[in-house]
Amino acid sequence: MSLGDRLVAAAYSVGWVVAGRAPERLAAWVFRVLADLLWSRRGKSVLRLESNLARVIGADPSDAAVRELSRAGMRSYFRYWMEAFRLPSMSRERILSGTVAPGGQAIFDNVDSGRGAVMALPHMGNWDMAGAWLVHKGYPFTTVMERLKPESLYERFMAYRENLGMEVLPLTARGGGSAMAFGTLAKRLRAGRAVCLPAERDLTDSGVEVDFFGARTRMAPGPALLAVQTGAALLPAILWFEGDGWGIRIHEEIPVPAEGTRQEKVAAMTQSLAEAFEKGISEHPEDWHMLQRLWLEDLQPRHTGTP
Repeated sequence: MSLGDRLVAAAYSVGWVVAGRAPERLAAWVFRVLADLLWSRRGKSVLRLESNLARVIGADPSDAAVRELSRAGMRSYFRYWMEAFRLPSMSRERILSGTVAPGGQAIFDNVDSGRGAVMALPHMGNWDMAGAWLVHKGYPFTTVMERLKPESLYERFMAYRENLGMEVLPLTARGGGSAMAFGTLAKRLRAGRAVCLPAERDLTDSGVEVDFFGARTRMAPGPALLAVQTGAALLPAILWFEGDGWGIRIHEEIPVPAEGTRQEKVAAMTQSLAEAFEKGISEHPEDWHMLQRLWLEDLQPRHTGTP
């Protein structure tokens, strides 16, 4: 393990211990100060967040409104981490009473009927808290997770989410390559269970191109493809922070088109997902934690030809 990997693992270990044991108000204040410090330094992540948010609100990245929104965005992002470190010790009552979930009955109805449900969501709010809410409502689910570095950090996050009641599948195998998660997800859906998947960023060649806030990007095809192949309901989910609590909005089901090839159906459904995400992100832009490049025109051009 490299020195950098050891430092990352150590930082997360400290976070779990310190944030988990400190009084909530003190922990919230510390993480807000850290967010403001990082925001004031205007590093690459903050500049990228501002560029992304500028597209969302239709402004220039240098606009004062974008700058202020990015500050709220960093505070939201750091709140997610503060809560993640504290979530294992948070009571079931606090999670259930602090969460509002308009449209959530659609999840319960589809799972109770044995049909299964795919919740597709952007990186917003506190997705771990939303998962804990769903588990506490009596609906355990399956999700996937990218393989983090170092491996010890990845294993700790796997254990953390499994202890919250989630079934977590690795997105890739230990040595790289497919971990065959799709087949397991399809099996769970055919058994009438719930699956939750992040979906607004997939810049691989298998991603589906969509229009998103007026520009092209690629989104994950998995949620739509699972719905097409298993008959499960595809439900867009939007997450945000609601005061001291949390919001989860489940949008209306995206139906499978009656005509077209499987690829055409997946493309149309993924575009519908993008439109639902646009609506949710526009309503809660400060809670969209997209600190990476997303739109295709923002990616660095690939070098072709001889050096």
